[in-house]
Amino acid sequence: MANIKSAKKRILVNRTKAARNKAIKSAVKTSIKKVETAVANKDKEAANSALLEAISTIDKAAAKGVYHKNTSSRKVSRLSKAVNSIA
Repeated sequence: MANIKSAKKRILVNRTKAARNKAIKSAVKTSIKKVETAVANKDKEAANSALLEAISTIDKAAAKGVYHKNTSSRKVSRLSKAVNSIA
């Protein structure tokens, strides 16, 4: 355990940030799963609405610095491609 005050503060701050990042990443994963289930069920309408929600969640995560912008753009691209593959 740290003895120096600044080191103690860093531990607390890092815990807070880790918890925030974990919550945001979890929300992104959930929204992605919703899109993938809709695509698996061949439900175009549900897939499109879930896609819009997922894109919003992913973009917010990228804006907050949880994901790199290229990572978020890759995720959005793959989801869009999956939704567009529904006949």
